[in-house]
Amino acid sequence: MSQILDTLQAIPWWGWLLIILVLVSIRDIFFQRSHTISHNFPIVGHLRYWLESIGPEMRQYFVANNREELPFNRIERGWIYASAKKENNYEGFGTDRDIYAHQHIFVKNQMMAYKVPEGHINAIDKTFVPCAKVMGAYNNRRKPFRPKSIINVSAMSFGSLSAAAIEAMNKGVAKSGAYHNTGEGGLSSYHKQGGDVIFHFGTGYFGVRTPDGNFSMEKMKKLVEENPSIKAIEIKLSQGAKPGKGGVLPGAKITQELADIRGVEVGKDVLSPATHKAFNNVTELLQLIEDIAEETGLPVGVKGAIGKLDQWEELADLMEKTGKGPDFITVDGGEGGTGAAPPSFADHVSLPWVYGFSSLYKVFLKRKLTDRIVFIGSGKLGFPAKAAMAFAMGVDCINVAREAMMSIGCIQAQVCHTNRCPAGVATQNKWLQKGIDIPLKSDRLAQYFMTFRKEFLEITHASGYEHPCQYTMDDIQLNVDDNDLSRSLASAYGYNKTKVPFENMQKLYDCIYLGGKHCENTKE
Repeated sequence: MSQILDTLQAIPWWGWLLIILVLVSIRDIFFQRSHTISHNFPIVGHLRYWLESIGPEMRQYFVANNREELPFNRIERGWIYASAKKENNYEGFGTDRDIYAHQHIFVKNQMMAYKVPEGHINAIDKTFVPCAKVMGAYNNRRKPFRPKSIINVSAMSFGSLSAAAIEAMNKGVAKSGAYHNTGEGGLSSYHKQGGDVIFHFGTGYFGVRTPDGNFSMEKMKKLVEENPSIKAIEIKLSQGAKPGKGGVLPGAKITQELADIRGVEVGKDVLSPATHKAFNNVTELLQLIEDIAEETGLPVGVKGAIGKLDQWEELADLMEKTGKGPDFITVDGGEGGTGAAPPSFADHVSLPWVYGFSSLYKVFLKRKLTDRIVFIGSGKLGFPAKAAMAFAMGVDCINVAREAMMSIGCIQAQVCHTNRCPAGVATQNKWLQKGIDIPLKSDRLAQYFMTFRKEFLEITHASGYEHPCQYTMDDIQLNVDDNDLSRSLASAYGYNKTKVPFENMQKLYDCIYLGGKHCENTKE
């Protein structure tokens, strides 16, 4: 035995390397048949697969220039990271963007900018920019809600994101006065860390679900009564990543905690159908909205990615006829987001945000219904210039998902669907989640939101306005094509948004329905 050990010890390191390579070659040539390349080229084939696996990272950090990456380029990510860390987010020596490129946005500045008077709320708080409209005001809901922030966290479920990420986001929105959309995974304890919440449900009815998978009004009422942080309810009709597609949550992923939050059984596969069971047509959807609003007292809205407009027109006609309808509409862009989806859906199904929103807004504008709806935009709008464009088109608030993820550490690894997120944001792996310092990351999300609002307000003032709701379609120009290089939004999309009633920021600050605090404001 000692002679064998002596012989093994005498083998140099390069000898062991050769032995390993020989064993790998034998395994590839004689035992594995699933990979043709490694069978035909035993050693080089493994190198090829390894290089392929790190290709996205190599291109992202060493090959791609500052402006060409998708979905978010290096400049965009850098601005979010620097804003979240309260670092220098400026750029020097002029822009490196091609300002003559198709769809480049120009915000028109006023010759003399808006001057903030002494004693103005924005002279005291440069980040105070609430929604100019009140959710539920037109429909006389018992508990109207004015979002304190025009930028908020979009629908992302616990389960899709980690517990640490959800907790950090909710604490962050509490610090910045924003709201946190739960996503369709239900209201978890991690959503109850002090922030305002919009409870969101889809076809699985998680958190408000009967044992057979239908919607339960009793559970909805109980949930709202027990959680005063819930300020509004959102019904998901579709989402940008995969509109019209259902999903399956494998039983292996359903822990006791997830089962309790979602109202499902441990270890049993759960189907989220492509369509709702609680309603079958637009009339029944409208009735469900009114029933939920009546039972809970809260504003109720819908979320959808936009494609065909016929059923939206039917909804608008019913609203015009009955005087009822959703208090807010969230328009999701077909660019996709945090939801994993087949490329055929993510790349081709539903319209990009600018096309979808402009098409939908005109449906309600034609019937003079836009003043009763709070419009929320969701689709890579977490940058001040893009937000200015969105507000000029008719948006009242924006929701951000991936931008919020980046503010707490997401590095755009694009492995959200694999449970191997290296930043611990989109994974249930306990070890990876431990990398998230919740107090620190909550500060960073709050700082990103506050920096965004401050810069957006500065752009607004440069345009001569006190609040972004005052933007018009003629305040923004974009490049169209070589023959007609630049047009206003009004010319490009064929409408002018409805003027939003606005007196001054102080009125918004004094509003009893302003969010950012857990109070039971009721409207008798």
